[in-house]
Amino acid sequence: MPSDKEIKKEFKAIASKNPDQYYATNVLRAEGFSRKQCTCGTFFWSAVDAVTCGDPACSGGFRFIGKSPAKRKLDYIGVWSAFAEMFKKRGYTPIPRYPVAARWRTDTDFVQASIYDFQPYVVSGEVAPPANPLVVPQFCLRFNDIDNVGITGAHYTGFVMIGQHAFMPPEHWDQATYFRDIHAWLTKGLGLPLKEITYHEDAWAGGGNFGPCMEFFSRGLELGNQVYMLFEQTTAGPRELPLKVLDMGMGHERNAWFTQGTSTSYETTFPTVCRKLFARTGVRPESDLMKKFLPYASYLNVDEVEDIGKTWEMVAQKIGIDASVLKRKIGDLAALYSVAEHSRTLLVALSDGALPANVGGGYNLRAILRRALRFIDQYEWNLSLPEICEWHAEYLRPLFPELSKRLDNVQRILDVEKQKYANTKQMVKSRVQELLSHGKQIPTAVLLQEYDSKGIPPELIAEEAQKQGITIAVPDNFYGQVAARHEQRTQEHQTAKDEKLPLDDLPETPGKYFADYRVLRFKAKVLRILQDKYVVLHETFFFPTSGGQLHDTGQLEGIRVIDVFKQGKHIVHTVAEKPKFREGDIVEGIIDQERRIQLSQHHTATHIMNAAARNVLGPHSNQAGAKKTPEYASIDLTHFESLTEPQLKAIEEEANRIVVQQVPIETCFMPRNEAEERFTMDIYQGGVAPGKLVRIVNIQNVDVEACGGTHLKNTGETGRILVQKSTKISDGIVRIFYVAGKAAEQHLREAGTISQDLMKILGGSLHQLPGRADELFRKWKTVVKKGKEIETSALQSTAETSGSEQEIIAQLCMQLKTQPEHLVKTVQRFREELDSAMEKRGK
Repeated sequence: MPSDKEIKKEFKAIASKNPDQYYATNVLRAEGFSRKQCTCGTFFWSAVDAVTCGDPACSGGFRFIGKSPAKRKLDYIGVWSAFAEMFKKRGYTPIPRYPVAARWRTDTDFVQASIYDFQPYVVSGEVAPPANPLVVPQFCLRFNDIDNVGITGAHYTGFVMIGQHAFMPPEHWDQATYFRDIHAWLTKGLGLPLKEITYHEDAWAGGGNFGPCMEFFSRGLELGNQVYMLFEQTTAGPRELPLKVLDMGMGHERNAWFTQGTSTSYETTFPTVCRKLFARTGVRPESDLMKKFLPYASYLNVDEVEDIGKTWEMVAQKIGIDASVLKRKIGDLAALYSVAEHSRTLLVALSDGALPANVGGGYNLRAILRRALRFIDQYEWNLSLPEICEWHAEYLRPLFPELSKRLDNVQRILDVEKQKYANTKQMVKSRVQELLSHGKQIPTAVLLQEYDSKGIPPELIAEEAQKQGITIAVPDNFYGQVAARHEQRTQEHQTAKDEKLPLDDLPETPGKYFADYRVLRFKAKVLRILQDKYVVLHETFFFPTSGGQLHDTGQLEGIRVIDVFKQGKHIVHTVAEKPKFREGDIVEGIIDQERRIQLSQHHTATHIMNAAARNVLGPHSNQAGAKKTPEYASIDLTHFESLTEPQLKAIEEEANRIVVQQVPIETCFMPRNEAEERFTMDIYQGGVAPGKLVRIVNIQNVDVEACGGTHLKNTGETGRILVQKSTKISDGIVRIFYVAGKAAEQHLREAGTISQDLMKILGGSLHQLPGRADELFRKWKTVVKKGKEIETSALQSTAETSGSEQEIIAQLCMQLKTQPEHLVKTVQRFREELDSAMEKRGK
């Protein structure tokens, strides 16, 4: 299969030869436009006798600064208000933005374009869109231009893409009307004369789909483009899509900037924030310099030039200023704009539940956060990121009122990240000395690795090296390289078997377990038996491993069922021996009652724990994974630091408060779009439920999730929930282990035996166990691990810890990072190894 780039190039050539077939040329001609070809090869449409296509590289950069041709001057908030009002009158429904954390998708962390809101299910035609046609002010995150932010005046890591979308069968597809609508925005919404508009013929390809594209420019600035997604690429060649998609993306920031013609787009995107930053720092744009510089700023895109130094020289020469002076003055201002821009991105991302981390998309959030903190340190500005976020939230309140509601949580996260950054800075001196011990240069690959593994910004390394008389070159596109290394690697969790059984000719297996977890006997027809061990029924009440929940076990006609799994739309039962029944027989299935109930308790407990954690930790806490076995359950939660014992206790108390209230649990299947509209995208906790219909598990006024597991009828059936321990499994994700129902009762019985055994080993009372265990571990670490000497190995701590016996055991598990069943053996090993080491030293 050809690449998207190859498909685009090939189709663009085809479309250019047949413009009337692929573009709204009748509308263009009726409006007085004619087709031309630029020296760069692009075909374009203009209402005047133009010789270039209007791209900044062909037409001399941005030519609207201080002299915008737009008759309407729109501020940032006003752009969306005017656009939504106009398009509503033209038959479009304005909808609210989606969260930037794309929890409804498995292939990306963040929304990067407005069409991401509707992929994959709306675009495929499987699910109806929330409205059709529609417009949306979608905040998007992209991190490939980090190094350009502030320099060019137009680049962002977080921006609003105004989307104009339609999802139509071929008979209702009206490309001419869609084009007229966007043309009306340019001429009436912005008030542009026809002579100031240039349209480019282009093509688009992505995700196996492709189609023509029409870009629109004015005075060197691309305002947006309309993509017409018409075809899919198959092994047999192009094929028309059964659902044709309009994907218009327009830069909200660019439209506001264009109408006002300010020196940079940042001054129109967040004007109040810029004014406060100028006043606080004393840094402000020199109007005469910026008027000369901005037309050429687009040339300084580090991703598009081979030698950025020569480009600076070229720009400086054109405006008549020394290159070093220009770079310093623009650099100072760019640093301030970057702090403002990065703060806004962080405000939206953190408000939507994303977290800075050392993996995945969170890595890029940490990159811009530390870049902003680095600039603040470098220039010794009296600035606070949480305060700047407050300024942004206040300005954006008319557009995104939700951002003002989570400022406290945003500040908590930023404060923790600032401390982590401070800790990183402490290690720089010793780390640089170590790196330079291998040579007098530190290659870019090493700088990337240091940032990747330890979070040390290259500027700090360069500064420390400079103190030692060594100059380290930091690439201008360093953070772009960082982002490229951390493109989305998320893979959908696999619960199906790798082995593919021949089942395509069989009907889908209805999973009857959804209705009532208490149904444990049923009869069904055998559709297929494979390899004397795999059995497919016409329907089943056996639950297959999925969503982190282990499968049921039981019997089919007296033969043991040891595994149940899904392969596509089929549920397969694995039996322990060759079946005596045959295909076509009616067999009786019996599900192990105790296992089914325990798994259902642990699964419902997981939903309860998710809600409890969010209530205690904050709205950023979301499920990132879970496991439910008969013995225990665990939940992975997004959180910015390790959990403390008081937090764990509070989560346990909140979970059991929900249990004792006996809250009803409703389950039902709903159309995906209806569920999303009613309960928001927060229903996707820990994974994406595929299909047109989603099963909603609603613990009323507590938690709502799309989930395919077996669940109880009310929270009271869960029984007591006991938190065992917590561990940090990666930066930004913590895991809590817990038990519920009979597993909790068993745990309490075992806790009594465990505590008695521990008191025999450690001495002291029950409430002295945590103190004595801590003392044992510290002595063991000193003597056994470090080989140092101490006076005595006797444990003397009399410190007491309050709490129940179970809470004491949970605390010990936290201290020693082990499970309750391993606690006694762990303590016994520490005690024996310490005593042995002391004996060898004659102590």
